[in-house]
Amino acid sequence: MATLQLDQLRTLAAVVDLGSFEAAAAHLHITQSAVSQRIRAMEESAGRILVRRERPITATESGEVVLRTARQMLHLEESLAGELGDSATSQDHVALAVACNSDSLATWFLDAMTEVHSAGRVVFDIRREDESLSSELLRRGEVMAAVTSESRPVQGCRSLPLGSMRYLACASPGFVARHLRDGSPTAALGRAPIVDFDRSDAHQNHYYRRLTRRQPTGPRHYIPSSHDHVRAIVAGLGWGLIPEQLATPWLVSGEIENVSPDRPLDVPLFWQHWKLQSPDLDALTDAVLDIARAELRT
Repeated sequence: MATLQLDQLRTLAAVVDLGSFEAAAAHLHITQSAVSQRIRAMEESAGRILVRRERPITATESGEVVLRTARQMLHLEESLAGELGDSATSQDHVALAVACNSDSLATWFLDAMTEVHSAGRVVFDIRREDESLSSELLRRGEVMAAVTSESRPVQGCRSLPLGSMRYLACASPGFVARHLRDGSPTAALGRAPIVDFDRSDAHQNHYYRRLTRRQPTGPRHYIPSSHDHVRAIVAGLGWGLIPEQLATPWLVSGEIENVSPDRPLDVPLFWQHWKLQSPDLDALTDAVLDIARAELRT
């Protein structure tokens, strides 16, 4: 396609982020007609449709490729202006869009964010997503980095190992007495109520299949918050996998039990990020690697 123009790339990102030509026009302080003309010019240059004209507007497969490049170029423009001290074009901050799973946010990732924020002018746009799905946000160009369980690099990205997050199968003493005392504990675990994080949470299924090669059949609760997920297990709603860092205080107090202490679940995590020279993204990468090295299992 012909030379990419920053105003067109900025318009494409605004249209996809805000979901309509009208909202993008208001955000960019231009007319809706100008937004339409810029998108049409990009599509003519690329020789293919870049956005689906529906509500909300979404990028096509080709559009996602261009969108990823657009975000990279806009980020580089923003970073360069900041480094040069160009007050006419620079903003007070640089935004880093990152995908991260809830358990990492609840245990160690916030420490890395804090380290970077305290040293500069970075603000974060965190997209919470299951570690098995977060790399898809990289593919679509919605984020510039992700904590993911996928080791294979997304196109245009680097993949760095972080270590493994250990999960423990836990339940309250009362729950154990009601559901796991009679017969085989392993078989009873498959019939007992389960606390899942959400419908993307496969930890409990994976764990039980590893024990028995069967699917658990117990009724399920869905609690989409790491801390409330733990509280639900403490309250006896069901059994579930809890990150070791979150489980330890409750295990020490005796409010939950490790129902299978010799069979933890270790989930390898990776840090994938754009391949581009960005001081802010480099600083975040260094902080993420340092904190993960201290908090995760090798």
